[in-house]
Amino acid sequence: MDVLNNTDIKIMTPGPTQVADNVYRARSLRTTNPDLDPAFYDFYRDTCHLFGKLIHTKNACFILGGEGILGLEAACASLTEPGDRVLVIDNGIFGKGFADFVSMYQGDPVTWSLDYHNPLAPEVLRDYLEKDHAFKYATLVHSDTPSGLLNPVEALCPILKEYGILTVVDSVTGMFADELDVDRAQIDIVCGGSQKALSAPPGLTLVAVSEDAFAAMHQRKEPIRSFYANLLTFETYYEDQWFPYTMPVSDIMGLRQALENVASDPEHLKRHAVIAAATRKALTDAGLTLYLESGFASSVTVFYVPEGMKAQDILDTMVKEHHIMIAGCFDVLAGKVIRIGHMGNNANEADMTVTLAALDKTLQSLGFTGKADMAEGFTSYMNAHK
Repeated sequence: MDVLNNTDIKIMTPGPTQVADNVYRARSLRTTNPDLDPAFYDFYRDTCHLFGKLIHTKNACFILGGEGILGLEAACASLTEPGDRVLVIDNGIFGKGFADFVSMYQGDPVTWSLDYHNPLAPEVLRDYLEKDHAFKYATLVHSDTPSGLLNPVEALCPILKEYGILTVVDSVTGMFADELDVDRAQIDIVCGGSQKALSAPPGLTLVAVSEDAFAAMHQRKEPIRSFYANLLTFETYYEDQWFPYTMPVSDIMGLRQALENVASDPEHLKRHAVIAAATRKALTDAGLTLYLESGFASSVTVFYVPEGMKAQDILDTMVKEHHIMIAGCFDVLAGKVIRIGHMGNNANEADMTVTLAALDKTLQSLGFTGKADMAEGFTSYMNAHK
C-alpha cells in the first residue's frame, strides 16, 4: 500500500499519466446498477458521442472494459477469419505487435517492416500497394509509444481505402495529444486508451467503428472467435438496453470527466506540440541524441542512453533522488533509450521544467557533461513560443 499511495512520486511516464482531481472525484460518486439503470445507458451513449466529437467522427463509438490493448485485439478478433491476409505495417514496436493478434485468430499476417526512425511516407505506401494489395485490412500505429514516432494516418489510410483495404489504427497514445480527424482519415477502426493523453486511470479502451467495418463483421463466414473481444456485441447496446458484460461504471464516470476536461481546453493540442518541441530542443542542446530522425509525436520524447551509462541507473536515480518517474523501454529498445511522457496532465510547463532539471542533475551525477542547462533551455523555448 505504501507504493500505491506514494503521492511523493511525480509520474512523467508515457502513460499512465497524472490524473486530475476532478476525475478522481467523478470516480468516487455513488452509482446504481449499470446493467439495469436506463439513465446509465444514456450516460454511456452521451459519453461515447463526446468521444466521437473530440476525434471528429460520426462512426459508432464504444467504451470497453479493459486497458487499451483490448481494443487492438478486439479489432483483429472482429475482422479476422481463417486465412485472411492482413497487412501489418511495422515501423515501431507496437506496429509489429498486431501480427500476433492476426495469427491468434488464424489470419495470415504479412508484416511489412520499415525504418523505425522515420514515419511511413504516403508515396512509399502507394508503391507497395501497387505491387500487392490483396489484403482484407491493414494495421498501423498512429503514435508509437516506445519510439515516439507519429505516422501521418490522415494521408496513409485513404490510400489503403482506395485499394479496398479496411484500416485499423492504434491511436492509444496519439489521440488527444496530436491532431486526429478519424472521418477525414477514413479510419475503419480506431483504438484509444484512458491512461495516455486523456489522463484518466488505466482500464478502459475507446473505439470508433465504421459502417464498412461492421459490414465486414456481418459478412463473415464464421462467427467471431471471442466474446469479450467481439465488437459486434456492442452494435445495438442502446436499442437493446443490454451490455455484453457489466460496465465499469465508476471508471466510465471518471472517463467522462476527463473527456470534458479536454473538450473545455481549446489550447490542448497546441500545448502538447509546443512542450514536445521545447523538450526536444532542450535535450539536443544539452548534447543528448534523440532516437527519431523525423516524425516526432507530441506525446513522448525518446533519447538514447548516453554512452557508458545504464538506463536503469538513470531511472533509479530519478526516482530515489528526485522523486520523478520517467521510463525506459522494451523489446528492441530495451536498455537503449529513455522516454519522457509529456501528454495529458503531464503536458505542463512546471512539471516539465522540474523533470528536465532533475534529469540534468541525474546525468551529471552519472558522468555526463551537458553542453547546456536543460531546464533553462526548455523555459527559454517556451517563453519564445507563447
